[in-house]
Amino acid sequence: MLKFWKKRNKAEDKQKKKKGFFRELFNDILFALIAVTILRGLFVEAFAIPTGSMENSMLIGDHLFVSKFHYGARTPKTPIQFPLAHQTFWGSGIPSYSDIIQLPQYRLPGLRSVKRGEPVVFNFPPDYKKGFPVDMKTFYVKRCMAVPGETFEVRQKQIFINGAAVENPPNMLTSFFVTTDRGVHERYMREIGISDYTDENPGDTYATNALPNYNYNGRMGFYVNTTHEKAEQLAAYPFIQDVEEVFFERGEPGIYPQSPLFDWSRDDFGPLTMPEEGMTIPMTTANVALYGEVIEHYEHNDDVVIEGNDIFIDGEKITEYTFKQGYYFMIGDNRHNSLDSRSWGFVPEDHIVGKPLFIFWSVDRTNPNAGFFDRIRFNRILNLID
Repeated sequence: MLKFWKKRNKAEDKQKKKKGFFRELFNDILFALIAVTILRGLFVEAFAIPTGSMENSMLIGDHLFVSKFHYGARTPKTPIQFPLAHQTFWGSGIPSYSDIIQLPQYRLPGLRSVKRGEPVVFNFPPDYKKGFPVDMKTFYVKRCMAVPGETFEVRQKQIFINGAAVENPPNMLTSFFVTTDRGVHERYMREIGISDYTDENPGDTYATNALPNYNYNGRMGFYVNTTHEKAEQLAAYPFIQDVEEVFFERGEPGIYPQSPLFDWSRDDFGPLTMPEEGMTIPMTTANVALYGEVIEHYEHNDDVVIEGNDIFIDGEKITEYTFKQGYYFMIGDNRHNSLDSRSWGFVPEDHIVGKPLFIFWSVDRTNPNAGFFDRIRFNRILNLID
């Protein structure tokens, strides 16, 4: 009789242990997700660099840790979202969030504000056109070149803030046209360290193809984005006829604010004043062109209508406007291969995500023929971002 009950107790204990294991596993996974979500939301988050717009500061394949606490973490605007998936579930195109609930967004106290000259991660402002809430917009990283209240200007590639020239970032890239009647084998490009260049036929033995219809000022050749030092090294090869720096003339298409009132280009831009919280401007024709999109899409006004040179808020035409938050101007270090504020305008303060700290992993994806260990950039791991 005692043995019968003893066996029964063992079976019950086994069943209890089995239920306890799965329950504990679920609790552990749930706790881990909550902990990671809190860590990513308030302190540090990992990001990968997908484009070359910040070369040489940040390369394609760099993986960064980004601080949320430097500028102050933002409270969630979209509370219904799956942890660790931004916008969509990985590779599926299925939304990983629901915007059925949208909360007011606040910024917690931070260590300091954004400083001019430092790289910043932010949500891509024009993603409002895709219907994304602010915190679900695509992440971008660029260098902040103007903060609220400052006047930004570019004259022949040199940036001026409030009329004074500012120091360019180290190893800043710009574009050059290489005149040659042939292509240049990729080994020469790798010897110099140039990875951003036009390649009309990647499958051939040459890294670049010089085609008759691919010319600059009537000469046949190709474009590279690199530093002046590396451009001089490329020009020293005997099969290179000339390497000329490229300048974009005023009136370049696709430049903010894309208005006939302004004939700006990537290399000659502005002057443009960054709005700051509490700043009031008159609604002139020029200011409507410069700041109309900001008032309509970034200032959280409920009913904004722009008709020609007039702006209406809640059905009433306004003659002046006072900004509710500050705005920044962000530019890539790869000055001629960067989709940045010169193309789409201001970055609102509530779009600021954080400050890049250091590179924790880096893989070179530009050379498909390299082995696994050859692709790892050991010299970049743990490098600080500045």
